[in-house]
Amino acid sequence: MGKTSAATPWQNWARTAHATPRSVAHPRDLGELVATVRAATHAGLRVRAVGGGHSFTPAAVTDGVQVHLDAIDALERVVPQPDGTTHVTVGAGIRLRALNTLLAQHGLAMRNLGDIDKQSIAGAVSTGTHGTGSRLGGLATQVVGARLVLADGDVVEVSPTRHPELFELARLGLGSVGVLAALTLEVVPAFRLEAREEPWPLDRVLEELEGPQGLVDGNDHFEFYWFPHTRRALTKRNNRVPDDVVRPLSPVRSWIDDELLSNAMFALTNRIATLVPPATVGINQLSSRALSARRYTAPSAEVFVSPRRVRFREMEYAVPRESVADVLAEVDAWIEASGERLPFPVEVRFAAADDLWLSTAHGRPTAYVAVHQNAHLPYTRYFTAVERIAAQVGGRPHWGKLHWLDSDALARVYPRLCDAQRVRAQADPGGTFSNAYLDQVLGPVPHDEKAPRAA
Repeated sequence: MGKTSAATPWQNWARTAHATPRSVAHPRDLGELVATVRAATHAGLRVRAVGGGHSFTPAAVTDGVQVHLDAIDALERVVPQPDGTTHVTVGAGIRLRALNTLLAQHGLAMRNLGDIDKQSIAGAVSTGTHGTGSRLGGLATQVVGARLVLADGDVVEVSPTRHPELFELARLGLGSVGVLAALTLEVVPAFRLEAREEPWPLDRVLEELEGPQGLVDGNDHFEFYWFPHTRRALTKRNNRVPDDVVRPLSPVRSWIDDELLSNAMFALTNRIATLVPPATVGINQLSSRALSARRYTAPSAEVFVSPRRVRFREMEYAVPRESVADVLAEVDAWIEASGERLPFPVEVRFAAADDLWLSTAHGRPTAYVAVHQNAHLPYTRYFTAVERIAAQVGGRPHWGKLHWLDSDALARVYPRLCDAQRVRAQADPGGTFSNAYLDQVLGPVPHDEKAPRAA
């Protein structure tokens, strides 16, 4: 039997969520995972799986059994498809970094990724993790099948054609209907990206966002970072290139940019801004003007992922793409009027519309506005203002990042939330997989529900 230990205090990476579960389980395989869930349900204990702890919300918090899936990380199947993609089935506990390495060994890659690879694949898809690219969806859109352990210990294989409603919440549902044991991903042949990073005036960025050759649609992947208290931004354009186009970044330049400047120096400037808040404006002005352009090629995962060693808190709202400039203008106006001093840049990314029930991009082309604050500085006033601004355009909060919306507010921006609530109640009528955060965003499970399981 996998290791099970007594109560062990746990906190997430951002130190915004804490728990002391009654027990902590480390199942080594599917059988042990089933036994863990079944025993917890029989004992009336709640169950939550935890991965890398990179959600800023208390999504993984439990007072019952905390399940670590790290040992359930094996590659099960690699099945080429007629359209040139490949279906790869892996254990749900595998971390993204290990998954990217594994795929590369088979000449494969995820078609899109976020910029952090510390999460488990289960945690990343369940909270709606995404990258950027106007023709691409989040990680959950790359999921074509899943193996789910239900509250009674039953194991169900789900897909768009097998238990399709359970599949909806298995691939993006905050672990609300069961514990993921495996995921089948639709991946693509490995590819190289050319990365172009350049400082631009913010006004130029906003003027050139749209149009067939604009920054968003004219690149495979586009994002930018705006430095508050300035009109400067760092643009990032990543585009596919043939495999024989090899222009690597020198190790020295890579270390200077990614470790010295983006982490060590950024940590130092944040420390100064924390100790001397009035210095923040000058620091941001200096930092935004000190940025230099760079251009290189590398395998896709190496371009997508960036090291993040300065601890922070984050809120991210998905807004209609056509509203992003207005949202940024209102955020900028609030910052300057409020007197807040903010050393972290605002990150803006883009995604295609999709049809996943709980996707932040459901039914509309989307822009993501992510605001951050150093872990040593207060964030509530700033984030509350951004949430209020995003609400004016029907903004949807990232499920794994800080926000204060409840199920009533979310129902107004998620047209399929009622379906998610129905399927959750059918699949887990006893609330085995509930916690306070799920009850906040999805509403409490009606414990007397006797409806049949979701189809």
